[in-house]
Amino acid sequence: MDFMQDGLANGVQFRSLNIIDDYNREALAITLYTSLTSKRVIRELDQLIAWRGAPEKIRVDNGPEFIAQALRDWADWRNIDLKFIEKGKPYQNGYMERFNRSFREEVLDAYCFTRLKEAQVMAHAWMWIYNNERPHQSLGYKAPVVFLQEQEQNQPLPTFMKDQSIDWKSLVLSATN
Repeated sequence: MDFMQDGLANGVQFRSLNIIDDYNREALAITLYTSLTSKRVIRELDQLIAWRGAPEKIRVDNGPEFIAQALRDWADWRNIDLKFIEKGKPYQNGYMERFNRSFREEVLDAYCFTRLKEAQVMAHAWMWIYNNERPHQSLGYKAPVVFLQEQEQNQPLPTFMKDQSIDWKSLVLSATN
């Protein structure tokens, strides 16, 4: 789990809360908002847990939202271990850093968004492709969802679903118009 920052064409800054599953590299959430406090992080995690189930641990850096007492209390209450990487060593959260680089290059730096909603629609379209169509070398050149489905044959986990009535190109066009 990590944050990124970017801005709209009009100069309004926004942040991105990105959450991936280290096991299969699946993007579980990309949340864009102008302010992402520890309370908002907790709300997003609660929604994710209701959808996917609770993890045993969450790897985070030492950002203020992650070291906040509210998040620590929440994790204790949920019996989730917060694993903090060492300060100045982002490579200890390498999967997240690699994901962030791809998201930065392929979405945030590739498009000039005028509204936050445009950026969120594009983020969701990109996330679906990343999870379902993009092969990962570390997964035997399989997409994260395909890898997970092969591993979890007895109890399939829910994954981020795209609206079947809209193709990817339509999602891209709706995000940039």
